[in-house]
Amino acid sequence: MLIAALSGISAARVPGAGMCIPLLMQCGSAQPSPAPTPTSTLAPAPGSIPTFPAIPIPGGIGSAPAAPGSSVVGAPDTEAPIFTLPAAQLGGSSISISGLHSVSVVTVPLADGTRTTALKIVADGVTVEDFLLDVRKATGPSLVTNATRMQLRGAVTVYLDSLTATLLDGTALALGAATPPPGNELPPTMLRVNLGLVGVTANSIAFTAPHQSLK
Repeated sequence: MLIAALSGISAARVPGAGMCIPLLMQCGSAQPSPAPTPTSTLAPAPGSIPTFPAIPIPGGIGSAPAAPGSSVVGAPDTEAPIFTLPAAQLGGSSISISGLHSVSVVTVPLADGTRTTALKIVADGVTVEDFLLDVRKATGPSLVTNATRMQLRGAVTVYLDSLTATLLDGTALALGAATPPPGNELPPTMLRVNLGLVGVTANSIAFTAPHQSLK
């Protein structure tokens, strides 16, 4: 599985490999499981982001714990990788979700041994236009990734601590782990989206005209 941290790509802890930035490379799952049959190739393609050495990040993916007194308590997600704080910031002019399976509130493990609450979205595919991802820690430079389009395909699972967007009719939308969508449904297309990204797993990821920089 490809582990990516959208909403400010975070880092995933990989046994024996420390912390890595998932959008730059393939990361292993933090949960022991039989090796799956490959469903896609992650070989470099023209216009794709190149693979770089892992960059240690003391504080990567993650989200803040639910506010005291919150009535929303998520069930532990036993399939989630181990994440670190803080969450990455992901933005785009629009986001499209295809084959939505579920939207739920869960708790995911953090590298310090605690758990945090996240909004979990499971779908067949996610596409973000005018993609911008800002991954940073408390101090020091941030890694900024721009692309005209980012596509996640196959068994996509997105973990968020926040989502703000505008619907096609102009209605504003704001969601979080403590404020999940009514009926656990999401519109297939949202505009001017901003995500607090705890993390993402998917079978494949592709970029159009990508560019990365340290700021």
